[in-house]
Amino acid sequence: MQIKTILHPTDFYEYSNHAFEMACSLARDQGAAVVVMHVYPPPIAHGEVVTRRQPNGYHEELLQKLRGYQAQGLVAPISHRLEEGDTVAEIMRVAEEVNCDLIVVGTHGRSGLGRLLIGSVAEQVMRKAPCPVLALKGVPSAAPPPT
Repeated sequence: MQIKTILHPTDFYEYSNHAFEMACSLARDQGAAVVVMHVYPPPIAHGEVVTRRQPNGYHEELLQKLRGYQAQGLVAPISHRLEEGDTVAEIMRVAEEVNCDLIVVGTHGRSGLGRLLIGSVAEQVMRKAPCPVLALKGVPSAAPPPT
């Protein structure tokens, strides 16, 4: 299996950092491009819409955080996508749009009642993805998280 494009959805939590490191490692080995994406929920109220559109507001803050995901030694530069909407639906849409060959996603590793109440984005991505998915339970990272 040749991997040309790897999609890494992140929610900026520490457990996602391990998945990002793995995505970059695989990209180095395969000479693949990495697309790092974050999905944020749509606004609930009009005030939230106005606040998000302010210069240096919510959207810009998320975009800067997302651009902090960088890696050395990759053949192709990392690209960044900031999307608004349903997390799983947007991951599926972007996966199809960029024609990704692999999705590398981190997971909290919840089970039982916690997973039932909160749900699992990683699990839904595995069920619906148009390509293979590598789901990694987070482990403490020796490297500092992206800024």
